[in-house]
Amino acid sequence: MSQSVDVSYEITGQGPALYMVHGIGSRKTTWSPLVEALKADFTCVCYDLRGHGDSPVPDVPYSLDQLVADLEALRHQLGHEKIHVIGHSLGGMIGPAYARAHPHRVLSVGLLSTAAGRNDEDRAKLKAVGDAMREKGVMPVISTLVARWYTDAFIEQRPDLIEMRKQQVADTPEPVFLSVFDIYSTTEMGPWLHELECPCLILTGAEDGACNPRLNKFMAAQISNAELVILDGIKHSILVEGPERVIPHLKTFLSRHC
Repeated sequence: MSQSVDVSYEITGQGPALYMVHGIGSRKTTWSPLVEALKADFTCVCYDLRGHGDSPVPDVPYSLDQLVADLEALRHQLGHEKIHVIGHSLGGMIGPAYARAHPHRVLSVGLLSTAAGRNDEDRAKLKAVGDAMREKGVMPVISTLVARWYTDAFIEQRPDLIEMRKQQVADTPEPVFLSVFDIYSTTEMGPWLHELECPCLILTGAEDGACNPRLNKFMAAQISNAELVILDGIKHSILVEGPERVIPHLKTFLSRHC
């Protein structure tokens, strides 16, 4: 088993355990709107990925296996026999990878704003972003990332939330941000998604460039027990820009698989 770290976590609510896994440069607090909506029926466990927020910052590079090991170590520490896992972006890769490694521990998986089945053009675009961040630094290209994450209307309407997100990125050590971006950009779940036997909710924004409906339809086709939801008029950061649109789908899905 890959060496795990003791991540920083918060537990809220009662009921079946629901582990919530954030994405690159984000924080456990990103899940707060969903926790408020779900805590009456689920024990919501939010945690900071290694290198993020209040969690330890081990030396990079990190691997997907290590991120899976951190999740399993947390489950073991908290003593939950079986868990639901939902993840956003990179977290949406950690969840299914965890289910593949520990199938007997998983009740369901939510793959939110994530990707599989990328073609050469998709990979080239991600490589270009990674190269730009390594050449110029992460923060000098943050405006490019923000434009990928949020719609123009939301950027104009909620500058406070945009600034908060930028600050999260700025507070993430650059080597950590680049390392987890590498995991996100090079992981290809396509060859093994068919191994997943647990129910899976696949949900993305119709305007998400990197985790677009084409890639999500591919994932749904690979998984035998999958539900696909595509939200119109929204980009990548669905937990910030549209949590009220995610919650009903998630509640309905989880209620069927408790």
